[in-house]
Amino acid sequence: MSDFDHLVPEHLRTLGGYVPGKSLRQAQREQAVNCVKMASNENPFGPSPKALEAMAAALAECNFYPDNDAHDLRQRLAERHRVDPEQIVVSAGSTSLLGIVARTLLSSGLNAVTSKRSFIVYPIATKAAAARLVEVPMREDGFDLDAIAGAIDRNTRIVFIANPNNPTGTMRPAAELDGFLDKLPDYVITILDEAYYDFAQYLAELRGVEYSHSLDYVRQGRRVVVLRTFSKAHGLAGVRVGYGIGPAELMTHFARMRTTFSVSVVAQAAAFAALEDEEHVRRALINNADQSEFLHRALTDLGLRPVPTWGNFLYCEVGEAAVGIAKRLQAEGILIRPMGPWGAPNAIRISIGTPEHNRSFLAAFKKVTAKETVR
Repeated sequence: MSDFDHLVPEHLRTLGGYVPGKSLRQAQREQAVNCVKMASNENPFGPSPKALEAMAAALAECNFYPDNDAHDLRQRLAERHRVDPEQIVVSAGSTSLLGIVARTLLSSGLNAVTSKRSFIVYPIATKAAAARLVEVPMREDGFDLDAIAGAIDRNTRIVFIANPNNPTGTMRPAAELDGFLDKLPDYVITILDEAYYDFAQYLAELRGVEYSHSLDYVRQGRRVVVLRTFSKAHGLAGVRVGYGIGPAELMTHFARMRTTFSVSVVAQAAAFAALEDEEHVRRALINNADQSEFLHRALTDLGLRPVPTWGNFLYCEVGEAAVGIAKRLQAEGILIRPMGPWGAPNAIRISIGTPEHNRSFLAAFKKVTAKETVR
């Protein structure tokens, strides 16, 4: 034990940190080639021009602390979602809010329930709160809601549902969530993580499926908190803005747990402006719908079985160690995410890019997998 280990609680000494996808600059330094990043589910079109303009203007105000409550942004979000501003908490990304939720509701002896192969922050947030995470097996690469309901006990305080799920891209339709919530005891708070809401809603409309009743649950006063983010469809992953919508009393507790001034002046300005540029978001949604079909079909033609997606990424088993494929792809200038940390060592996740990005990925993928076969 080191000089400091005895000062740190055991549940934190053994806590595994979040391992992000490799940054574009790091990969380009390592390979000395230009790279295309398809590893972290970012918007390939970048931020809205309106958001860029708003950020540039906000720089002149960076000598002032930001509005701690993000009043203007909360008001705009409340109008859009038809809820009260008191039902919204804005945070430095939805990942930050997950930590806040866990620290507020969990402690030693309590637990949270979710699925295996779901968002990698759930176990980190739960363990950091000295609680236990119960992970039930998946059903058809998605959440088994019956199994999750069956895993709840008297010590459960949170259920994490990622819908669509990251990394598998699967979705549980509204009717299934309706029935699931009816089974839960009143001491359990359901966190509906809808980071990929915009993509799923657009695809659901195209496919004739009813995706989400999440905000209806909030308006009905149910024990549900909905998480959304500006990191995906709005292209603002780098400035960190997310938010939660839920019961006003509970959101007040979450607000008190935030780091003071955690959402910057620039981030608030960017998010507010991004909400006004629906055409920019629509461009990303249209591209994603078209290119997800293209990539799915292309990988299927190669003899693989990618999981049909409701997000802006594809999950696919590749029949060998994914770390090796990821390294060979990086040498070709393509960054994807191997799924070993999710307990799927032979699977990869590919963020859906522009047509040019996706063609480049396929060409490189064919090259590196053919090379491995020849060996």
